[in-house]
Amino acid sequence: MSKKLLGIDLGGTTVKFGILTLEGEVQEKWAIETNILEDGKHIVPDIIASIKHRLDLYGLSAADFSGIGMGSPGAVDRKRKTVTGAYNLNWSETQAVGQAIEEALGIPFAIDNDANVAALGERWVGAGDNNPDVVFVTLGTGVGGGIIAAGNLIHGVGGAGGEIGHIIVEPGEQGFECTCGSKGCLETVASATGVVRVARLMAETYEGDSPIKLAIDNGDSVTSKDIFQAAEGGDSFANTIVDKVSFYLGLATANISNILNPDSVIIGGGVSAAGEFLRSRIQAYFDQFTFPQVRQTTQLKIAELGNDAGIIGAASLARQFIAE
Repeated sequence: MSKKLLGIDLGGTTVKFGILTLEGEVQEKWAIETNILEDGKHIVPDIIASIKHRLDLYGLSAADFSGIGMGSPGAVDRKRKTVTGAYNLNWSETQAVGQAIEEALGIPFAIDNDANVAALGERWVGAGDNNPDVVFVTLGTGVGGGIIAAGNLIHGVGGAGGEIGHIIVEPGEQGFECTCGSKGCLETVASATGVVRVARLMAETYEGDSPIKLAIDNGDSVTSKDIFQAAEGGDSFANTIVDKVSFYLGLATANISNILNPDSVIIGGGVSAAGEFLRSRIQAYFDQFTFPQVRQTTQLKIAELGNDAGIIGAASLARQFIAE
């Protein structure tokens, strides 16, 4: 029987698991709640217990697996297989994640940053078509990313390679302050919260009729989803917001592509649910800002794997353990 891969997508709310074939097909998947109480000390034991339970349930053992891969928030040391500073997990101290899991399960373990892992998933069996040169941008609560060049993830000397959310797209004092300490980062205007921030600023000077502007002026709750749906429905103010956000994303993806000339730039995360409506608007600015050969060869795509990108990409990390 062919061996399998196990992928773990560790998040602040849930831990997702997947058992996959060596070709990237998800055979089983499940999730548990992430227990971040008491400095997150229950997280790794819960992961181990859940895997043991499922292996028993499916009649599998350590011998059936080539390896385990995990994507985690925080600063990941891939060699030591540790995680430091994952504050949404209450992990302020360094966690020896790999050592604990390998000792308990007897299966080789690999780990990387969660955004990098999602990039690997989309590149392997998603919109990246297993091309060796792919850039992944995820638009969620923040803006994350992963860069794969010549088949390798770009990590950088300090582990900060691929921090696409911190490309400056609005330089100077007019830029919004970012949690990183800079102003005008892509994350401040293209994340789910960033889109709403742009809307609130633009509502101050917009004078036409618009349900979205009215809701903002009334202090009602407005989400990025509301704005994109209103824009698709013909709300002219919402359309100006989407156009501004598309400008920022077009500028950032064009600059990345002018440097790397990847096969594709893949847009994922919750905001990308706007689909072709958003992609086509970004494309217009991408075409405006790219070098001619880049414009002709780099494609702008919407992600295909949704919530499975993390477990699939994590499992792909474990392919390094496949016996020759």
